[in-house]
Amino acid sequence: MGEQTVAASAAPDSSTPKAGACAMVIFGGGGDLTKRLVTPALYNLATTGLLPDDFAIIGVDHSDGSDDGWRDSLDEMMRSFVGGTGEFDPSQIDAKAWDWLKSRMFYLKGDFEDPKTFESVKGKLAEVENSHHTGGNVLFYLAVADRFFGTVVDGLGAAKLTETDGDEAWRRVVIEKPFGHDLASAKALNARVLKVLREDQVYRIDHFLGKETVQNIMTFRFANGLFEPLWNRDHIDHVQITVAETVGVEGRGGFYEATGALRDMMPNHVFQLVAMTAMEPPVSFDADDVRSRKVDVFKSMKTVKPEQAVRGQYDAGTVLGKSTKAYRAEPHVDLHSKTETYVALKLDIDNWRWAGVPFYLRTGKYMSTRTSEVAIRFKPAPMALFAETKTSDIQANWLAIQIQPDEGISLQFEVKRPGPVVDLKSVKMNFAYKDWFPAQQNVGYETLLYDVMTGDQTLFQRADQVEEAWRVVDEVLDHWGKSAPRDFPNYVGGTAGPVAADLMLARDGDRAWRPVKLDPGPEQPEGGAK
Repeated sequence: MGEQTVAASAAPDSSTPKAGACAMVIFGGGGDLTKRLVTPALYNLATTGLLPDDFAIIGVDHSDGSDDGWRDSLDEMMRSFVGGTGEFDPSQIDAKAWDWLKSRMFYLKGDFEDPKTFESVKGKLAEVENSHHTGGNVLFYLAVADRFFGTVVDGLGAAKLTETDGDEAWRRVVIEKPFGHDLASAKALNARVLKVLREDQVYRIDHFLGKETVQNIMTFRFANGLFEPLWNRDHIDHVQITVAETVGVEGRGGFYEATGALRDMMPNHVFQLVAMTAMEPPVSFDADDVRSRKVDVFKSMKTVKPEQAVRGQYDAGTVLGKSTKAYRAEPHVDLHSKTETYVALKLDIDNWRWAGVPFYLRTGKYMSTRTSEVAIRFKPAPMALFAETKTSDIQANWLAIQIQPDEGISLQFEVKRPGPVVDLKSVKMNFAYKDWFPAQQNVGYETLLYDVMTGDQTLFQRADQVEEAWRVVDEVLDHWGKSAPRDFPNYVGGTAGPVAADLMLARDGDRAWRPVKLDPGPEQPEGGAK
């Protein structure tokens, strides 16, 4: 799951309408995803008044349980949610909102491979429709292992749970990542799902897109006449996108051994940031318009070649002052594992806007600092004007969009240092969301769940987008599957990754990764200024 924390998010405008009446069925109701993310997100929607008054939740899982038992387990989670780490403050729970939500929770025991489970779901939905007036609208959430995605969708179809009695009611299915593990499996899963569901019923979720700063990339670009004219190959030297984590595999060695950093992060999280950064202006904010422009970006991406990719695996080290074990020493991990916990790619987008502008992407576990950012490096100014001055070098102009943990935007530029001679200094202007908007507890799923309930697919992946993303990395996956790395582990926990990733940029000239740290500016302001 990676690191999950509450983001500082603006409270919804008071004019934001409630979602319409519906029931929500969570397959995997007893799982970690439901407890850590889905339930807190639903609670946050309840506190902000965006859940419908006519609402019910049905949790389905294989374990024995009851309505009260499920409610109690979620209640315990809410009141001890990662206690004291800032992810959720149990002392600030709105008891009225939480009790309201709990009273609408119901539990069913069921095997996802047993047709009787889906008949039980159908019966329970009829009950809550009668008692909670849900109007026949149902959101099915697949919070299950990816091997069950097709199975659950098939079960829903066989029980006719994806069909509605009237034209006004709706049935929608949310599918978590990973959606496939390569191009062939993604195509097969799409084909299987779309035999049962229409594309407008399928919501392939990526929680990264629920973050305010990610959504704001489009607004920042298209609503500000200052930046969009510069957003092209004439003015931009390259783009860096970093998603660095300070956690390891968190006891999920079995999952990670079969997945690795490339599959886990690149075709979904990181490529979504690429799409937001590189897309053409849509005609409108209609879901199809926005998603079509994103697909255009994916279709323009050249297939990444093995020589444009670097993989790494962490060794024992020190992260945030604490000793950490090597990946191969993690539970359920092979002692000679060849699975990557770090990946860096050079991505080329072959269209009129971006041809010749490389996108350097990296993500890894047990790195020095937790940070996610999109950084735009502009082309340098000519040096001839400053050849006879004290200035020995002009620093690049950077525009950095910080996704997490401190959401904001910064712009680095050159100014003249006070004095009788021309001497330049790099400075930054910083915008922080927390300084302008009231903070609200948010786990990143609130907007996405609300959008499913209101039928807005803008922030969800379409079938063709998923397949194009896998196409881009499929050659690297195939090569890595056939050619084992010889140098694993090749970076120490608590560092910025393997040296090979630095060399990949160095080969392209005067380029280097931005420091993996929360960087307040090129230097601290002089004279004690803040």
